Amino acid sequence: MLFGFRRRMSSVVIAAILSGAVVSATPAVAFPVFKQAVAEAAARDDGIAAYYRSADYAPLWTADTDIARERRKALINALVNADDHGLPAARYDVDALVGKMAAARSKRDLGMVEVELSRLYLKYARDLTSGMLDPRTIDDGLVREIKKRDRSELMTSLANSSDPTQFMRDLAPQAAEYLRLKKERMRLEALIASGGWGETVPVGKYEPGDSGASIVKLRNRLIALGFMERSAAASYDRDMEKAVQAFQIAHGLEADGVAGKGTIEEVNRSPEHRLKSVLVAMERERWLDRKIEGREILVNLTDFTAKILDDGKLTFRTRSVVGKNQSDRRSPEFSDVMEHMVINPTWNVPRSIATKEYLPMLKNNPNAVGYLRLVNGRGQTVDRSQVDFSQYSTRNFPFDMKQAPGSRNALGLVKFMFPNKHNIYLHDTPQKALFKRETRAFSHGCIRLHQPFDFAYALLAKQEDNPKDFFQKRLKTGRETKVDLVTEVPVHIIYRTAYTEAKGPVQYRRDVYGRDAKIWKALESQGVALPGHQG
Repeated sequence: MLFGFRRRMSSVVIAAILSGAVVSATPAVAFPVFKQAVAEAAARDDGIAAYYRSADYAPLWTADTDIARERRKALINALVNADDHGLPAARYDVDALVGKMAAARSKRDLGMVEVELSRLYLKYARDLTSGMLDPRTIDDGLVREIKKRDRSELMTSLANSSDPTQFMRDLAPQAAEYLRLKKERMRLEALIASGGWGETVPVGKYEPGDSGASIVKLRNRLIALGFMERSAAASYDRDMEKAVQAFQIAHGLEADGVAGKGTIEEVNRSPEHRLKSVLVAMERERWLDRKIEGREILVNLTDFTAKILDDGKLTFRTRSVVGKNQSDRRSPEFSDVMEHMVINPTWNVPRSIATKEYLPMLKNNPNAVGYLRLVNGRGQTVDRSQVDFSQYSTRNFPFDMKQAPGSRNALGLVKFMFPNKHNIYLHDTPQKALFKRETRAFSHGCIRLHQPFDFAYALLAKQEDNPKDFFQKRLKTGRETKVDLVTEVPVHIIYRTAYTEAKGPVQYRRDVYGRDAKIWKALESQGVALPGHQG
């Protein structure tokens, strides 16, 4: 589709427009007629109108100057090549734009073209800087606040740029993750064009020592996927076992070297399926307001990990447990700032848990969950024997429930706070066995960490000479202790079924909450399509 579009755009008309000959056929002198046309056309868009008022309606695109010609060329090239970013070029209808530019015969026409160029530039710039979609309209777990650049500021920034082509390039996210995803998109599209990864493997369980036609198909698929060197071996030998393990690691599977049902299902995924994940990941990356420099915490819900990155480099990683795949427990996606940690925390039971899970138990037995204190509105502990729990419901339950600090506390021995309206935080847990599972979606929504102490040490290392000693001294008191972070750390709770690492293959994960499928459907509605699937 893109190649055909480029062939159409290589006509005499587009060449003339890019060089300035067609647009300049009517001189772009800022006469009242031109200004009036710009004012009228811009009136429907506050950002565009504000810019042109501030610029006294001087032309940004249609002037007969070298810089205006460079802006036109940079914009049209960016729109034609929008699919480099997974954006559909048809969304910007460059053919229609070129037609309007070629048909301009009067100063009024030129004013209308001027504003149309600005409108398409802002549409493209917004799409690239903050995404095409509003995530909050797609899934109730997508509570991410999107920071959109001011439209008038985008206009002014372009006007002040001496290199429009570089300016257009710099609109895209500059994080290494985005650049590597772009590269994977190109790789997958080339694979699709050449026929993909070949024949799929019959679903079954294959392990070292096996042989036969299915093993040959598995071998060929692993070779095509890039996890195994070319070989004529027809048996499940040590080389295949290592290749299966490498594949399992790259797909978040238990790396046991046995190709069971789950592994074969992932081996058989098509490049089209993987490309969807990459295109969705690129859109998600555009939603994310990430800094290239400094420290950040990334929690990838599909990968069941929490990571610390410093200047884009991974410096700490631990397994995590995330919200169960139920409507009221799925962990939401958002960004905030970690402010402090609490050592030996008290668990203040969320009201939803207290009323939906514990109140029915208390109605049957007032002494149930005896490790939890019942607290009234004045902060006083209530004697359960004096309470008739049968009179209460989820709406009128008047008590708070609390669990004292200790090794059996539901939050474990430390929690990490980035105060937010979703009541989500990172914490320790006494339920260590869950971290051995391949899929770790078991919590009520908060994020449990496998190595919370090491996570704390890593955070404290920025402000304490001996972070371990500092932490352990406060832990041993048994008292709840708040420790502020001298430098607050951005926290991004993300959901990526495709993500990259500095070295090694692109990582793919399952769509555990089904959110990527919803995003892909929304992208399709905006015109995003796989190669060969354009309508």
